[in-house]
Amino acid sequence: MNATATADYVQINEQPWMPFPAALSEGGIRWKLLHVSPEMGAWTAIFDCPKGSSFNRHIHLGPGEYLLTKGKMEVRGGVGEGGATALSLGYGYEACNARHDKTFFPVASEFYMTFLGPLEFIHEDGSPLAVVGWSEAQGLWKVQMAEHAAAGKKAAGGKKAAAKPAPAKAPARKKAKA
Repeated sequence: MNATATADYVQINEQPWMPFPAALSEGGIRWKLLHVSPEMGAWTAIFDCPKGSSFNRHIHLGPGEYLLTKGKMEVRGGVGEGGATALSLGYGYEACNARHDKTFFPVASEFYMTFLGPLEFIHEDGSPLAVVGWSEAQGLWKVQMAEHAAAGKKAAGGKKAAAKPAPAKAPARKKAKA
């Protein structure tokens, strides 16, 4: 994804997974930001949720739609507590002002979601912890991509220094740029 999205195509499997903030989730959830739409206040991401992971308490300040592509997601406590239990391949809609005290993944899961407005993460007493809209999502993604690129350059620099020079008769081949 470009740093600032307009009209995009993203080859999802070529994008790195980044950690979703630990202050907003538990259990090592990772994400990939796919698109932001400032004119609509929307953002789209895909999430990788390990077994036992969860998103912390939040309210959808705008509606959202998701596609659970793998696994199982217990929304608002799951069916047993009056919420929904989503199974792959399943679609869900979250209404504006939907409150989730916990979104839990009892098995390794993955879902794609478009948020039509921000999420407000809240403390147990309902007071705000963080508001995450398209701008905050994009800002975090930019930082994470810059850190990822810097780590890649550092690792590549270390490999070059440790590499043995190729024999004079067999020069090293350059890889074609994609």
